[in-house]
Amino acid sequence: MITLKNVNKSFASLKVLNDISVNFEAGKTNLIIGQSGSGKTVLLKSIIGLHEIDSGKIFYSDRDFTAMNLKSRKNIRQEMGMVFQGGALFDSMSVEENVLFPLDMFSKMSDTEKMDRVNFCLNRVNIKNSNHLYPTEISGGMQKRVAIARAIALNPKYLFCDEPNSGLDPVTAIVIDNLIQEITKEFNMTTIINTHDMNSVMEIGEKILFISKGFKAWEGTKEEIFDTDNQALNDFVFASDLYQKIKKVNR
Repeated sequence: MITLKNVNKSFASLKVLNDISVNFEAGKTNLIIGQSGSGKTVLLKSIIGLHEIDSGKIFYSDRDFTAMNLKSRKNIRQEMGMVFQGGALFDSMSVEENVLFPLDMFSKMSDTEKMDRVNFCLNRVNIKNSNHLYPTEISGGMQKRVAIARAIALNPKYLFCDEPNSGLDPVTAIVIDNLIQEITKEFNMTTIINTHDMNSVMEIGEKILFISKGFKAWEGTKEEIFDTDNQALNDFVFASDLYQKIKKVNR
């Protein structure tokens, strides 16, 4: 579990995060949603320590991340996996080498153990017979799978995904969503996904945090979205005619 208590963040005179408190639960897909400029990306970067918050607390289980020194934070970061927007694979490295990279950097495994782990992770995301291909030689969906394999190589407790469906067609996006949800449950990770994809919200939104103008405007599940009277959330989620029809059907 990751817990935020009264988190605030400003850049110069611009207040971006306002007193945000929330629990992100282990074994569930926790989604952060909101319009562009709402603060969701700043929130995600604050949780992983890329931004220092101005006030408040961030806990990883019962560990106060905000009070830690650099060495202690490094230990927690080795418990994190990250799927970046666009995949962010190293073009000069093969599929195998991309997944091997964090193991070479942070693990004390033998070479044999590392390769066993690489192959396990690639098999888990249904990538086969592609170890020696390069990112430019595989599809966008396969690149995202490799990015997920790299993210789970160190068997993380915490998985962070920044717009994991960016650039994917709707069918492939659903496959990636389902894969993230499957491995979240399988390894009991605390997974936080930053997204604007409403298909993801309706598909895997077990816990949803809606950010509006830097404030926590709503939290709940995908089922509870249909019954909310939060106007800002309704305007965001049900902006299209399709989702207006879905909401009517569910009511």
